[in-house]
Parts: sequence; structure tokens; C-alpha cells
Amino acid sequence: MAPRKNDDAPEDEAFQPVRRLRTRSVQGRSGGSGAAPEDGKGEGGGGETRVAALRRFAAAARRHRALHLAGCAALLAVALTAGSIALGAARDNTGQHVAPASAAISPGLLTTGDLDTGIASLQSHLRDQPRDFGSWSTLGLAYVEQARTKGDPSRYPQAEQAFKRSLALSPDNDQALAGRAALAAARHDFEDALKYADQALKVNPYSERALCTRVDALVELGRYADAAKAADTADDRRPGIPVFTRYAYVRELRGDVRTAERVLRQALSSAISPGDLAYVATQLGQLAWNQGDYDTALTHYARALAADENYLPALEGRARAQAASGDRAGALKGLKDVVARYPLPGPLVELGELYESAGDKVKADDQYALVDAWTALARANGVNADLDTALAAADHGDTKSALRAARAEWDRRQTVHTADALAWALHVNGKDEEALPYARKATATGYRNAAFLYHRGVVEHATGKAKDAREHLSAALKLNPGFSPLGARQARTALKDLEAAK
Repeated sequence: MAPRKNDDAPEDEAFQPVRRLRTRSVQGRSGGSGAAPEDGKGEGGGGETRVAALRRFAAAARRHRALHLAGCAALLAVALTAGSIALGAARDNTGQHVAPASAAISPGLLTTGDLDTGIASLQSHLRDQPRDFGSWSTLGLAYVEQARTKGDPSRYPQAEQAFKRSLALSPDNDQALAGRAALAAARHDFEDALKYADQALKVNPYSERALCTRVDALVELGRYADAAKAADTADDRRPGIPVFTRYAYVRELRGDVRTAERVLRQALSSAISPGDLAYVATQLGQLAWNQGDYDTALTHYARALAADENYLPALEGRARAQAASGDRAGALKGLKDVVARYPLPGPLVELGELYESAGDKVKADDQYALVDAWTALARANGVNADLDTALAAADHGDTKSALRAARAEWDRRQTVHTADALAWALHVNGKDEEALPYARKATATGYRNAAFLYHRGVVEHATGKAKDAREHLSAALKLNPGFSPLGARQARTALKDLEAAK
């Protein structure tokens, strides 16, 4: 007799089995446990297979640019069959792609054991107990974490279905509401992230995940004063590493680097698990790199990698610090390793610029082409990628599409990062007078970011404000003289021209 169908059994869309890889355990960017293929290899696609899949996608996209997004989704399925494609969280717009602390999902998520094993266990449990709303919520959170750390954006729609199932069974459970907030933030839908976080906090004012995501959302919406208050509230209610890192980033955005460093060091001193150690040490490395202190940055990245040798944000951060320190060979090796496993826009652009700065335009263009493919993949899975599109296309792609994307992103959220992206997109399209107010907005909070200062100086140069241009170009190079393989060189050239014209 055929087995009786359970009408309460999990829905297919939210309940696909996890294919087991030959892996060793690795912690995710925000401390959540995940798994990365050993040495870039594994069943279902290693590093070379991932990049090959993305290259095939890029070639197809170039041949079919007129296709609707549904066409992109079909190509995505082909790419993911060959190997998972990485999808990152919100990123800073300095070309780095260690996520700022505000952008990461809570480090405490599923920190014990292998993430794939945990998901398989949850699925098995839900086959027997399909009305367990708490386990549905946990499964949704696990999918969010898997999408973010393992490079499988197809998990985002599955996470959404899991949260819907949880809320259908228990409409006011704060875990599912907080999970929905985390999912919305991962997709860069920060209005919804704030809405769901607020709903979760009405049910449970001490929900760590909701408190953290509320800070994230306010930061990414440009509501910095509100974000500072939210960080204070979170610190009062649930002090700990997830809150400390948010608190530090809010302070950094307002120019208070000393407090940001002190709080991150406090977080590091309380870190115990390898995931938390790697996560917080990487944040300290990024903070030091932003200030041009490459030796300190490399020390922090070394500590992160001592805790987890496969922690990709630390590997990427180390490569960027090596590039800025003049170790081009080390930087190339590190970035090639990163993009072989997770070809994301930040490291792809950084690697491309390293090639371009050495005169290898063919290899550089190869990296830039992959960014377009990543953008299509992200959008096919419900992720808003306009900021990534604007930043990459402004320097290395279609400048008109860069401007469209930057305007769209500014309309959605007015942050220092979107102001900088719009200013630069306007500049590369010859609209410098329109760009100037946005370049000023990008530096208005006191956030110490060399790329922002460089962009402002270039726009001021183009609008005839030579004194201001010299000030901001000099400030960019003093703050972080190796902020970009190409940008730093161009800043020096522009400053030399300005000095010669005095």
C-alpha cells in the first residue's frame, strides 16, 4: 500500500532536501555556522565549477540582455546546478566586501554543529511534526544563514515560505517575525526589515535578533540618529557580541572611531566560539584598514584566520590590506582564492582593479563581466542589487545604467553610501554640478572613508573648486593611501595636477 499523504507535510518550495557536500565546518561571516568546500572542492561543484557556472551565465546574459527577469531565473537554475553562487549581505562602498557589522545577521544563529546537518535534522523533524511553528521559524533562519554564508540565494524564497508557515500556525510568534526581518534585510528591503523587527519587538521586547535587525534597518535607511537610539536600547536590553558590533558601526558612521574600536575590542574579549572570534577580529581589521593602519589590520585578520582558516571575509580583508601595503602577489593570490569560491562584486572589482593597475586589461574585464552576472542572479532571487550595480558600473561598465541604479537606490534610502554612489554616477555621466551636493552629503556625518573623500575631491575639481578639491583629495590619501588600486593612483594624479596649476 502506498504511504498515506500527510496534508500537514511541509510544502515543497520551503522544504527542499539539502545536498550533502564533502566539507569541513566553517563559521559564517556573522558567526553563524556553515560549511565551505574543502580547498574549494566538493560534490556538486568546487571553486572552479562555481566560477565556470557564473561565466556561462555572464555569456548568456550578454547574448540575451533583452530577456525579462524570468529568463534570468532560468539561467540561475542552470548556474546553481553546476555549483552554488555566492550572495553577500549589504556592503560598504569602499570596494571591500567584509560586511559592515550593521549588515550581518546575528552571530548567534545556529552556532553549534554543521549547518547542513542542522537543516536536514529540522526537515526530518518537521516531517513528523509539521505543526511545530518554532521549528518552521528556525528552518527559515537557517535558510537565510545558508544563503548568506554558503552562496545559495535560492534559499531566500524557501526561507520566506518557512516563515509564512510558522506564522500561519502561530501568527504572533516573535521568532518568525524577527526571521522575516532578517530575511528582508538580507534582500536589502530595509523598510520591511524595520516593519517586521518592530512587530517582533511588540511581542518580545528582548528579542536579540529583532533588536539587531532594527539597528541594521535604520542604518541602511540613513536614519542615523534613530539607529544610535536603537543601538543604545539594544545594548541596555541584550548586551553581547551581536549588539556590540552594531553599536560600534553606528559610532563609526558618525566619525567616532575611538569608541567603535573600544566596543569591538570589548566584543572580542568576550568572544569564545571560533565564529565569534573570526567575526569580531575581522570587523576590527576592517576598522583599522579604513584608517590606513595596514599592519594592525593584518594582525586582526591573522587572528580571525587563526580562529577559522576558511573565513572568507578575513581572507578578503587580508588580501586588500596586502594590496594596500604593496604586496601585490599576496593580494592577487588571496583574491583569486576568494572569488574562486564566492564570486561577489566586491572582490571581483578589487581583483579586476589589481589586474588593470598592472596593465592586464583582458583579465580585468573578465572580472568586471562577472559582476553583471552576479547582479542578475541576485535580482532573480529577490535581492535589491542597485547599490552594487551603481558602484561597479560607474567605474567599469555602463555609466547610464549606473546612474539609473544610483537614482533608484537614493529614492529608496538616503544614506552616506547611496549619496556617494549617486554623486559618482552623476560625475561619470558629466553631471558634476548635480553631483556636488550628494558628494557633500556622503561626507557630512563624519564617517572616515577615503573613497568618499576622493569622490568628493574629484567632483570639486570638475566644478572648479580647486581649493576644496586639494583638501579632500589630500585627506583621502592621508587617511588611507591604498584605499583602491586604481582610485588611489587617480587621486594622486589629480592632486598633482591641482598643485601644478596653483
